[in-house]
Amino acid sequence: MRAIARDIDRIDTGPRFSDDDAVRLNRMFRGQDTHEMLRNMIEDDMVGDLATVSSFGAESAVLLHLISEVAPDLPVLFLDTGKHFDATLAYRDEIVSKFGLTNLRNLTPDEQTLAAKDETGLRWSYDPDGCCEIRKVIPLAGALADFDATLTGRKAFQSATRANLPRFEVDISDSQGRLKINPLIDWTADDIQAYFEEHDLPRHPLVEQGYPSIGCGPCTNKVAPGEDPRSGRWKGWDKTECGIHTPVGEDGELPPGFDPAF
Repeated sequence: MRAIARDIDRIDTGPRFSDDDAVRLNRMFRGQDTHEMLRNMIEDDMVGDLATVSSFGAESAVLLHLISEVAPDLPVLFLDTGKHFDATLAYRDEIVSKFGLTNLRNLTPDEQTLAAKDETGLRWSYDPDGCCEIRKVIPLAGALADFDATLTGRKAFQSATRANLPRFEVDISDSQGRLKINPLIDWTADDIQAYFEEHDLPRHPLVEQGYPSIGCGPCTNKVAPGEDPRSGRWKGWDKTECGIHTPVGEDGELPPGFDPAF
């Protein structure tokens, strides 16, 4: 497959990719099997420097397993917020070892920022947006400076906010014009479960306890059968995303409702 003719200039501060690039990639890979798409995209170096961002949550093993079969040395960025369940950290280590992933990068919040903005460690209880900003958004933004594109594990069935996402989109959470790639966006819940069974993938231990979507411990609750899988995240708050997938406005600011209350 012919790669998109594109020169990425590290000195040029303009956007790396445009909406036209995303449209072209969506057309190019339309109907192609996910594994084949990943292999062609990575082996043909079609998107520049690529990483995946993983929460090592309930369904993360599927994408990580696919990546391990194509490029086990691909950087895997994990936001080690200091608020994860112990089970998630143990699961992360199990997956990395079992799949032979060789480039795990744990991203931690800045200690000085934590001391100034979340000295008690309880910001999640009164300002979850601000907590996510400190512990996820800022650390990830710094790490992404080295990359042109990222893979995500987002799937359309997870929530209404993800229902119409394409495979390829321009990441508008900053001005860099990175690509955000959603390889599993058209996978159903049944597809995910079938892949787990076919490849005998280890399950996150909290899933069987009623947690179909797993984030930081204080902001993750159990979900009743039939409910939106992400309804247990930030329960009681008008919040559906941590902020790393949230678009910014033309002035570079988060839209109303997403501003951290620093």
